[in-house]
Formats: sequence, structure tokens, C-alpha cells
Amino acid sequence: MTTVADPNQPQADATITWISGPVLRATVSRSFSINEAALVGEQQLLGEVIRLDGPYAVIQVYEDTTGLRPGDIISGTGAALSVPLGPGLLGNIFDGLLRPLTTQGLYVAPGISNSVDGQSWPFRPRVSAGEQLREGQVIGVVKRDDARAQDCLVPPGVSGTVVEIVPTGNYPGDVPVCLLRDEQGDEYPVCLVQQWPVRKPRPVKARIPVEGPLFTGQRILDCLFPLACGSRAAMPGGFGTGKTVLQETLAKWCDADVIIYVGCGERGNEMAGVLDEFPKLEDPGTGRPLMERTVIIANTSNMPVAAREASIYTAVTVAEYFRDQGLRVALMADSTSRWAEALREVSGRLGELPGEAGYPAYLSSRQADFYERAAHVTTLGGTVGSLSIIGAVSPPSADFSEPVTTHTKRYVRSFWALDASRAQARFYPAIHPLNSYSQDIEVLAPFWSEVGNPQWPEQRRRFLSLLEEQAKLERMARIVGKDALPPRQQNVLLCAELI
Repeated sequence: MTTVADPNQPQADATITWISGPVLRATVSRSFSINEAALVGEQQLLGEVIRLDGPYAVIQVYEDTTGLRPGDIISGTGAALSVPLGPGLLGNIFDGLLRPLTTQGLYVAPGISNSVDGQSWPFRPRVSAGEQLREGQVIGVVKRDDARAQDCLVPPGVSGTVVEIVPTGNYPGDVPVCLLRDEQGDEYPVCLVQQWPVRKPRPVKARIPVEGPLFTGQRILDCLFPLACGSRAAMPGGFGTGKTVLQETLAKWCDADVIIYVGCGERGNEMAGVLDEFPKLEDPGTGRPLMERTVIIANTSNMPVAAREASIYTAVTVAEYFRDQGLRVALMADSTSRWAEALREVSGRLGELPGEAGYPAYLSSRQADFYERAAHVTTLGGTVGSLSIIGAVSPPSADFSEPVTTHTKRYVRSFWALDASRAQARFYPAIHPLNSYSQDIEVLAPFWSEVGNPQWPEQRRRFLSLLEEQAKLERMARIVGKDALPPRQQNVLLCAELI
């Protein structure tokens, strides 16, 4: 009897031989590549090839592997793990693989794809047939009623003459709206939605020096420890010091054009609060709903641990997409410690030699890959955009000498240390002014001089010097008492207390 293959069944490119949580080992029947996306089992769970060893491949699965068993088939996609970037991102809530959460139940169903669902958006072209376009240039604009206007760009690596452009109207994200032909005669259809690998930084024309601050709306940050547009900041703090609340506050009050908020491994109740509160908030700059300029990526602690590792890359890829439109983007990552813990768990299942505190030896390089994607750039289209990254760190027992915090300090320029004693005194934001610093002071001094405050660097130094002197005098006052101090020192303590 001859068996006829079912065309609807996935092609068996590999077979599972061993499973440990989100990590599995398989024998392959064709060549795979590192970081290639794969579909696992009958439910076609999304995974990624992370190691190749002769006839074997190691794959980490981004969904619950309950029910998988040796002998189940794996089909390769031939492409790297990618996410769809397009007009439907703003104002919506996604999981770590950029699958929408608004239409799901309690959990995302296994095997649900992050592909475009056919939703249409109002597109208005800005080019005409016969025009010569290069990569990164604008072909049209999408203006939704519930989100800010977004430019539609020629994808990186594509250029040519416009052969055809659709008229103004509503179009699905996966339908070509523009057709380009290059000098060799090859044609490239351009859609409103484009796929991009999450682990590959999007290209730019040039990285340029930072200009001007990213105002956060918090006096202690903007005055003492400012963050430049396109720079990087970390806010480490122990349990209960207000990291999540401060991240949410920055998301509301900072003057970025677009906010990407990623909850990486955070408690479900905290993310539920974010999901409930953000849609009700008002943008203080425009008076419109805050969600019109916000993308929320929620990956709670009870979701698959491998997807937690991918959620950080998903968020920064989405942020780069808006940066390429010439916008000022701020990415809030809460918390990178949970991301590092996901790396440690997967590394342990792979049997890799552990480094400090059990974290993998490549923890530092992974953190560098993430934070270095923040930049102030000239885009491929010639506009100027920026991506600023603000990452929360949750050191165990508020120990700032642990590996995640230590390595993070190497890659950030602003360090906002949260202090438990200030938080217990209900002094929020609980940023300790003597344990924090900013390396963007020199680059921001010209900005403050232009807006009429050339004394800002000197005033800042005097301010911090007064607080440092207060700390020394308080130690002395514990021994001799405040009343025994000279009048000048008592005045110093009084002024510092008022500050």
C-alpha cells in the first residue's frame, strides 16, 4: 500500500529524542542554521535552534512543552525568529513573542502565530509611480483614529523605482501597497507589515552624538541624574523600593514620542495593574489616551521561561522600528534580572559550565547586545531618531555587587540606585542621591546653556556636595548630638533636610 502525504501536515525535518522543560534535543534530517525558527510537535509550538552538533540540534521552545514526547516531529521555517512590524502595534498589548493578548483568554493558546490577522489600516501614499526610492524612505502614512500617525518605510536592503502604488484606502498588512523595481529588473513588493529578526539590530545610516535630555518628569532625575536621548539607564533596587511604579511613572510623564513597556518575568498582579491602568491614563502632552503612543509587552513569571528571554529582544526590535521613523522612543524593561534568570535556567538545562552566581559565562555579552541597541541615529531615510533604554534591576537582598547589577553598570550611562530606607520612609521616588550618577552631564551642559541656565553643572555639584556633607554630619551627630554641632553645621543639616 502506498501512503500519500497529507499536504496540511508539517514537514518532518527533525525528530525529538530528549526533552527537559523548554529545551529539547532532536535528530535532524536536513541542515538547520543557528537561530532558525522551528515548529515543534502537532501543535506547532514556536521554537528556536540554539545549538547544532552534527546530526543533532538543540531547540528552545517558547511555549509550554507539556505533552511533547520523543518521536514528535519538528519542521524548520528556514528563517530566523522574527516578529511582524507594522501599524497595528501602537495601543495594543502583546506577549513576549508579539502575539496579541487582547483577543485571548487567560493564556495564549498553544501554537498561535504572531502573523498578521488580516486587519486593515487607512493608508495614504506619499510617492508616485516613476520615483526613485532607497531603503528607509517613506512611501506613505497610516493614520489610525486611535493612534498617532505612522510612516510606512521601504524595508532595509530594498531600493528601486516605483512601478505601482495603491491609491488612498484601507489595506491589510500583508497586501503589497507599493511595487519597486531595481536596476537588475527584480521586483520587490512592499507591504504595510514587515518581518524582522529579533536578534538582529535594524540598520541605520550613522550613529551620532546624543543631543538634549529625555525629560522624565521627575525632578531628582532631570536635575541631578539626567538621561540623554539615545542613552541608557539602569534602576537597581531591592523588593519594595518602587521600581515598577517608577517605570510606570516614567512611561506616563517622559517626553518620548513612543513608549515601549516590557514586563519581563514580573508578577502577574503587577502586570495586571499595568494592563488595567494604562488604557485609562491620559497623555499629559496631548490630552489624548496614553495608549495611543504605547506598546505593552507582557511576559509574566508563570509564562514559559524561554519566552521571557525572547521578550527583551522583541521589545527592542519594536522600539527600533519606531526609531527608524524618526521618532524619540523610550524602552522600559522591567526587569532585566528576570531575563538573566531565564538565561541561567536555560543554560543549566543545556549543561553549560556556570559562571558567577550560576549565571552563564555569556551573561555580560548578552547584556551588552541589548543595551548597545540604544542609540541616537541618522536613519536610512535621512531623519534623526533615538532609542533610550531604561532597565530595572532586581538584585537579591538589594546587593548591588551581584553579577547582573555589576555587569549592567558597565553598559549604562545613568545609574539610579533605589534605596530601601527611603522607600520605607515613603520618600518616592526612592533614589539615593549619593549612590546614583549620570555620565551624560557633559553632553547635556550645552543644552542647559542654550535654554538659559549655564550654571546648571555648578549648581548640581553644589547640590550633591551639600547632601554628601549632610551624610558626614549625621554620622557625627549620632555621637555628640545635633545640639552640640556648630551653628554652620546645623544650618547645613537644615538645608539638606529641606532639599
